[in-house]
This record gives sequence, structure tokens and C-alpha cells, in this order.
Amino acid sequence: MRVGAFYFPTDYGIDMAELARALEERGFDSLFVPEHTHIPLSRKTPFPTGGELPKRYSHTHDPFVGLAFAAAATKKLKIGTGILLVPQHEPIATAKAIASLDQLSGGRFIFGIGAGWNQDEMENHGVGYATRYKQMREHVLAMKALWTEEAGSFHGEFVNFDPAWSWPKPAQRPHPPILLGGETDHTLKRVVEYCDGWFPRPRSGFEAATARDRLHRMAEQAKRDPSTLTITVFGAPPEAAALAAYEKAGIPNALLAIPDGTRDEILRHLDTIAPLAKAHA
Repeated sequence: MRVGAFYFPTDYGIDMAELARALEERGFDSLFVPEHTHIPLSRKTPFPTGGELPKRYSHTHDPFVGLAFAAAATKKLKIGTGILLVPQHEPIATAKAIASLDQLSGGRFIFGIGAGWNQDEMENHGVGYATRYKQMREHVLAMKALWTEEAGSFHGEFVNFDPAWSWPKPAQRPHPPILLGGETDHTLKRVVEYCDGWFPRPRSGFEAATARDRLHRMAEQAKRDPSTLTITVFGAPPEAAALAAYEKAGIPNALLAIPDGTRDEILRHLDTIAPLAKAHA
């Protein structure tokens, strides 16, 4: 099993290039970053876990820019979005950014996606809360067309374009792995339909073998080979026993959280959790 990390790439945190080098040196497999384009002050949408929205949500770097710095500073570290709020990104430009990043990093990009929870934020982008999942699906399928076809085209409710050239193509073929976040059966149906993996959070009651069986059962019902789908646990507990249970269940990837803090605090934290990454390298 491979152990990576995720970190909110804030303007007051550790330099992204230094963080990426530190992770690679300590044996971590990957670095994933979340994103929020902005946080409207209207705040109609409550924070899902309750309480005040943490400062980091309104201070994130652009994920593609941050990951480009991380990729340039490392040789093997995989880089990914965890997650990109797909409906908030125009798909033609996003397909170009991802293909460029995958090419320039030597095929190290992983595309973690979601539809978003902050209604205020998405409405500023012209995205309807009720239709965000439909829009996410169309954006992903449109990007796949641009990545995999010499002259890609797409015609849907939210995305429409006739055949067009879009180069470069991603280094990974047919495209970078697409992982969808969420824990519901609706999420699993979307994973099986148009993604390459599931990106669950280990919330209360999460059990590795049960999670694996849920995904495999959903895939079999849709007549998709379960072996074509992976699981990456997002926010895994930094505990040897939990990671061992994931590995025993055949879950190949887990991401540990890097908390907010100063540069020195973050580096000390990495030293604390590095043995978990090395144990599963």
C-alpha cells in the first residue's frame, strides 16, 4: 500500500516546493491539495462539520499552480487534487491545464474530483446547487474527449463544442486517473460510470473490507470489472493498525492529513508520521 499526504496549500503555510521535497525525502508517495476559489462573505452554506469555517479555506493557492511547483521540485512524488471542484472550472481550459501538468510532471498527476458543498461559492461561478452533479459529469466527459480524441467534441446540457484540437495530451494514457470523493451510493454509481477510483473519507463506521465490497458490488451490478477501480482513503488516521487493515482489505492508497502550522511545525509533524509511509513503501 502507498501512503501519501494532503495539505491545504495556503499563502501563510509552508512553501509548496519545500513541502514536496520533504515528503519525497521521507518516503511519501503523493501530495494532494484541496481548493476553494474564494469564500463569499454571505456564508449561506454552513460548514459541513459545524462551527466556523477554518481560515485555510479562504487562503488556498490555485491547485494547479501549487502542484506545478511541487512537481518541479521532485522526481517521483505523485501530485493530485483532493479535490478539485469540477463544476466551478470551465472544462476546455481545465483539460488543457491538467494535460500540461501531467506532461510536464512526467505523468504524475492524479485527478481527485467533487461537485462541492458551498452553495454561495458555486453560485458565483454560475453553477446551480441542484444540478452540480450533472454539470460535474459533463465536464469530466468533455475533458475525456479532449484528452483521448485527436479532435474532441462534446454536446450536452452544460457543455457544448464541436470537434476541436487540444494539445498536449496527458502523458498518462488514456488520461490521468480520476478519483471521485464522497461516501454515498450515489457517489459509487458515479465512480463506476465515469471514474477510475473512489476517494472516501473514513468517517464514523468506516470499515475497509466493507467499503471495498460496496464498490465491487456496485461495479458488478453495472457490469464493470471491479479490478479497474481503485480506492484511496482521504484523511486516513495516522495509525499503523488502521493502515494495516486497509492493506489487508486490498485498498492500495491512503492519504494522511498535514495540519495548519508554521514551516517548522509541519516538518516536525512529517517526521512523526514518516515511519507510517516508509512501513508501506
